[in-house]
Amino acid sequence: MTILAILLVVPVIVVLVIRMEGQAPQLNLDTPIKHVGLQKQVSATLTDPKSGLKRFWVAVIQNGKEITLFDKNFPATGWLRKGTLSSQSLTFSLEPQKVGLTDGDAMLRMMVVDYAWRSWGKGNRTYMETDIHIDTQEPAIKVISRAHNISPGGSNAVVYELSESCQSSGVQISDHFFRGYPMGTENDPRHVAFFALTHNQGKGTQMDLIATDMAGNLTTTSIPHYIKNKKFKRDTIRISDSFISRKLSEFKNDPKIDQLTTTLEQFLYINQDLRRQNKVVLSQIMQKSDPQKHWQGPFMRLPRSATRSGFGDRRSYQYGGKRVDQQRHLGIDLASVSNSPIPAANAGKVVYAKRLGIYGRMVVIDHGWGLFSMYAHLNSFEVKEGQQVQKGDIIGNTGMTGLAGGDHLHFSVLVHGIFVNPLEWWDRSWIQNNITNKL
Repeated sequence: MTILAILLVVPVIVVLVIRMEGQAPQLNLDTPIKHVGLQKQVSATLTDPKSGLKRFWVAVIQNGKEITLFDKNFPATGWLRKGTLSSQSLTFSLEPQKVGLTDGDAMLRMMVVDYAWRSWGKGNRTYMETDIHIDTQEPAIKVISRAHNISPGGSNAVVYELSESCQSSGVQISDHFFRGYPMGTENDPRHVAFFALTHNQGKGTQMDLIATDMAGNLTTTSIPHYIKNKKFKRDTIRISDSFISRKLSEFKNDPKIDQLTTTLEQFLYINQDLRRQNKVVLSQIMQKSDPQKHWQGPFMRLPRSATRSGFGDRRSYQYGGKRVDQQRHLGIDLASVSNSPIPAANAGKVVYAKRLGIYGRMVVIDHGWGLFSMYAHLNSFEVKEGQQVQKGDIIGNTGMTGLAGGDHLHFSVLVHGIFVNPLEWWDRSWIQNNITNKL
């Protein structure tokens, strides 16, 4: 073979080897798809680094009938006709009723083809098939419980029944969602949702039960309820330079403190900004709750203690004879002898046991179904995160850590992260009438 022939044949062989490659393109769904409602957006990522993408096709097969949903060709360039795209992310819409599909089982079939010369120029192909269930009907909600009387800063429970399994259900009040939980097994249609009003939500507040089924269909129904009036006490707290200076050591790890020049500026940062940051942390802690109810009966109060501050008190802070700040007291302060042992108010799991800003050393217990209790300003812990406790187990000792002015326990009850009045949860009759009778 002459050199000229070799020079002609070798490039042809090289081109054939490259363009006849047998690596199939890749097809990945960004999220698995099993249920389809009235409308479903499906996102896919296609890749083929060698020959480039040529075509993406999607169809649904139901009752022996194939319906094309999406069919897109991709461009090629050059005398070798190689695809210009080696990777592509795209989204297509599946709207069953528009294309004549009915509720029930179906199959989603997808195909991606590349520009390889394999299969007589038809290219390498990758198929993906996945079974789907089409459901375009919204779920039905039946409210079972009747009395839903509540006041600002109060809580209650609603029992309801769902017509089908749902990915989420519960109570929506303004921008806060109170998740519902099955009352029995995971597939029990009966659910219960604890819900609450903040201290500043009163008459006229809308409360709705909402449910979203597995296909994304949403239904909403109102909860029959009655909101009672509630007045909160006013309290004046006088602060001084000596008090602020004494407390600053509690916050020495916060670099913002050193940037402030006066003790008043430091106090206001702690009482306002840090307080808001701490509430965000508490909300994050309570994003998840055990789907089982751990508690029984009324919650325990710190034994032999006196109430020093009530829930919802409107606190006015005075410095040098002038009002410098206002805050709500979202718990009850209980004082006994110094370093008093603190019992767990009810059974549950410890989900937090360390320092947190204005609350100092703090313990949070998850009692299940979105109900939590919080114990702040502790001198010491007797529990650790993840530990199961029973009602009455000692979890720590009272103290004056955080922004506390003296030895006491700041006790709070929270429903899905909303502070509520502990007086209700200490009251056997209230629990019987508003919670237990419904369950």
